[in-house]
Amino acid sequence: MTQQLYRILTNPEYEIVFSNVLLTKDGEVWWNGKEGEPRPGINFAGEWWPGKRDENGNEISPSHPNARFTIQLEYLERLDPRYNDPHGVPVGAMIFGGRDPDTWVPVEESFDWMHGVITKAAALESQKTAAVLGKAGKLEFNPFAILDFLPISVGAFIKLHLDFAKKVEKLPRIFGVNYFLKDEKGNYIADKVDKRVWLKWMELRVHNEVEALRTSTGLIPVYDDLVELFRKHLDKEYSEERYEKEFATRIPQHLAKIERIWKIYEEIPDTPKILFDVLLEQKRRLKEAQNKWGNIVSPFKYDKA
Repeated sequence: MTQQLYRILTNPEYEIVFSNVLLTKDGEVWWNGKEGEPRPGINFAGEWWPGKRDENGNEISPSHPNARFTIQLEYLERLDPRYNDPHGVPVGAMIFGGRDPDTWVPVEESFDWMHGVITKAAALESQKTAAVLGKAGKLEFNPFAILDFLPISVGAFIKLHLDFAKKVEKLPRIFGVNYFLKDEKGNYIADKVDKRVWLKWMELRVHNEVEALRTSTGLIPVYDDLVELFRKHLDKEYSEERYEKEFATRIPQHLAKIERIWKIYEEIPDTPKILFDVLLEQKRRLKEAQNKWGNIVSPFKYDKA
């Protein structure tokens, strides 16, 4: 996918909308990470040239960290032929994720629709990025990963999701993902390409082709399945040590998260009562696991769902 996108972005025959990139004097665009060297032009700071510095003496990057692009879906080689079907297409899964350095596992399926809406979507927190005003890296409350775009109260938005379940025969599964988990040294555990495995596991779960382990917070992959997926799709080995680091339940962090989310929704008048019931039940499961196994629970402790 990355190679395909790069070919699209560098193809002069495609119509592309760029923002926060460097526009060189000869009409080319350049973004941080693009092959070659940037040439003088105009960027977010005005006129730019190699080595330009701001008033504090800091070198100004050719393109902004929040540089973006927009392309037509039709440019993608593997676009579903029914992408624009007026009758719609079946949705097998909904995925919610953010930048979480120390709590969520890389991929986890909710127990059911209600549990997913509340613990994976409504309780979402994420570290700020360059796309959000404020200090990057600070953890912020970002339900459904769209807080800045919600047209109604988040309490009412949650209720809409819960009511939706009454109208659908087969509900999508809900997954929480976290590609930004760090180790004890502050380094990311997973590589960027590893998300291919997490996505493949979710696809297999939707089609009931792999089993899962039942934890206090949801359903996680079985180790042997990940070993096979890493070999098949990335030609990489996946160790037991890494599996334990990535899929251990960090109970103190989860309990602290529940307390933060609880306090926030206490201040939102139209929060559905069921949200507090689901959070309370999750807290009970975590406390039970903590009493049994301690603060950090190895994924090998859990049974299959």
